[in-house]
Amino acid sequence: MTDSKNINNPVGQGGGQRKRLSRAERQNNGPHRNRDRQGAAEQKAELVRKMREKARAAEGAGQAGEDTAQS
Repeated sequence: MTDSKNINNPVGQGGGQRKRLSRAERQNNGPHRNRDRQGAAEQKAELVRKMREKARAAEGAGQAGEDTAQS
């Protein structure tokens, strides 16, 4: 039996037909990657939100400290 080197033309591959893979899917950039990216974007947004809250709290504490030092 001959073996095909083309992933989209699997001659001699057992188990029936295989799904044609797009170029992105062959590089592991398929639809599942979009979900991973979305999850990563959500995590990043949450982290940025927390960092901004900490910065505001630190800024508020810094201003309160300056007010007491001036009086």
